[in-house]
Amino acid sequence: MKFSLLLISVLFLSGCQSIPEAKPSTVLEVSDGDTIEINPTIVNKTINGKRFKMYGYNGQIPGPMIKAPQGSTITVISKNHIDYETTIHWHGLRLDNKSDGVPELTQEVTKPGQSHRYTLTFPDEGIYWYHPHVREDIQQDMGLYGNMFVTLDDSWGYNPVNKEEVIILDDLFLDENGENVPYGKDHPNFALMGRFGNLMLINGNTEYAKEYKKGSVVRFYFTNVANVRTFRLHIPGAQLKLVGSDVGRYEHDTFVDNITISPAERYIVEALFEEPGEYSLMHSSPLAEFSLGEFTVSENAVQQSFAESFNTLRSYDDVIADIDAFREEFDRPVDKTLKLTIDIDGTMGMLHEGIEMEHDESGIEWEDTMKIMNLTMASEDFQWKMVDAQTGEANMDFMWKFAVGDRVKVRIINEEDSAHPMQHPIHFHGQRFLVLSEDGVPKENLVWKDTVLVPIGHTVDLLFDITNPGDWMFHCHIAEHLSNGMMGMFHVSQ
Repeated sequence: MKFSLLLISVLFLSGCQSIPEAKPSTVLEVSDGDTIEINPTIVNKTINGKRFKMYGYNGQIPGPMIKAPQGSTITVISKNHIDYETTIHWHGLRLDNKSDGVPELTQEVTKPGQSHRYTLTFPDEGIYWYHPHVREDIQQDMGLYGNMFVTLDDSWGYNPVNKEEVIILDDLFLDENGENVPYGKDHPNFALMGRFGNLMLINGNTEYAKEYKKGSVVRFYFTNVANVRTFRLHIPGAQLKLVGSDVGRYEHDTFVDNITISPAERYIVEALFEEPGEYSLMHSSPLAEFSLGEFTVSENAVQQSFAESFNTLRSYDDVIADIDAFREEFDRPVDKTLKLTIDIDGTMGMLHEGIEMEHDESGIEWEDTMKIMNLTMASEDFQWKMVDAQTGEANMDFMWKFAVGDRVKVRIINEEDSAHPMQHPIHFHGQRFLVLSEDGVPKENLVWKDTVLVPIGHTVDLLFDITNPGDWMFHCHIAEHLSNGMMGMFHVSQ
C-alpha cells in the first residue's frame, strides 16, 4: 500500500518570476502544406489568487486551437521545453500511424530539449484535441491540451448561428490550503477511481462569462479533458439542440435537455437564448450541482435572427449517405468482445468488500465517494483490465488483427459484478466507429465516434470503419486507469 508522492512543479510556488504567465488560447488557421510549431512549455498560472507552475502548449492554456480545412495536411514541429519526457497524441484524427504520438509504439519519447516532427492529416470535419501520451495524469492535468477544429468543405453543412464558442472542461484537485494535491512519483496515485478534481475549469480558468443579444443562437463545441470526471451539462431556460460529436455531425439534429460528456469526448450543441436575462452553464448530477459559466442576454434583439432555422430539425444527407454504406453490417454477429473489469489482490480485496459505491441508474460514479480507499490503494494492489473474451487475455497480452477495408463489429461489456465496477470512456486510436446500440437498444441517430462511454453494467456494440494501417492503441481515457494497465493494441495490415 506504499506509494511515493512527488511535489514537483505543480505545487504552489512563490518565486517563479522567470517563468512567463500562461496566455489564453489563440487560433492557428492553417492551409494545406503549412508547417507550424506546437511546443510544450512551463508557465505560471494564477488560480484563486495563488500561483502555480503549470504547462502550456506555446505558453497557452488551453494550447492554440488549430483550425484546418477538411482534407488538408500540415506539419507540426514540437520542441519539448518542459521537465518531463513527452509526446503529442492527435486525438481522433485518422492520420498516419507514425504521427500518432504513442511512446514505444509509434515514436520514441521526446526528451527535454529535443524536437519531434508530426504530419497531421484531416480527412474528417469536426472538433478534435491534442494532449500528451506520457504521464497524462500530470501533464494533461497541468494544462497540456488544445483543440483542433476541422472545417467542412461545404460551408452550408452546419446551421447558421450568431456566435460560436469553444469550451474545454477540466477540474483540478486542490487541498484545504488551495494548493495542488501531490501526484504519484513513479505511478499515478488515485489509480482506483481516478483523480477527481474539486475546482472546475473552463478553458483553463475558474470563471467564464459571455454576453449575447436577445434571440441569439450560439453553437458550443464542448471537449472534456478532465482526468476522470464525467459532466452532465445543461443551460436552464435555454433550448438546446444536439448537432455533432467526436467526428462530425449526427444524421439529424435533436432537441435535448442535457448532454453527458465523459473524458476525451466532444459534443457540438446549439443553444437558443430567446429571452433576456441571466443564464448558467450547469453541471447537474445526483451528487452535485454547480455552475460552470455564466451568460448575460441583453434586451437588445440580435440583428439577424436564426430562431426559425434553430427550431427546424435538419437531416444531413452527406452524413446519412456515408453511414448508408455500412448499414448492412449492423445486425450481423459481433467479431470481438471486450470485457471491462478489475483484479484486486487478496488483502486489499478483503478490505474493499462491503464498501458501497454510489452510482445511480446511469451507471456513472459522478464523484469520489471512496476517498480514503482511492488514496491508499496503490497501483500494485490491483489492475484495471480489458479482457478479450475469446482468449481470456487482458490488456497488452493480446493483439487484434484487422486489414484495411474491414468492417469490424465489437461488443464492450462493463461488468457490474466486478470487484469495483466503474464507468470507462474507451478510446480507439486511428479509426472511426459507430455506436450501434446500448444494452441491445439500437441507436436511432448515428454519429462517427472515437471515444465511447461505457457505464457500469452496460453493453455497447460498435461498428468500425478500418482504414488506417499500423499498430494502434485502445484504452480507457481515465488517465489513472490507462496508467494502471487498461490499454490494448490492434494491428491493421495494408
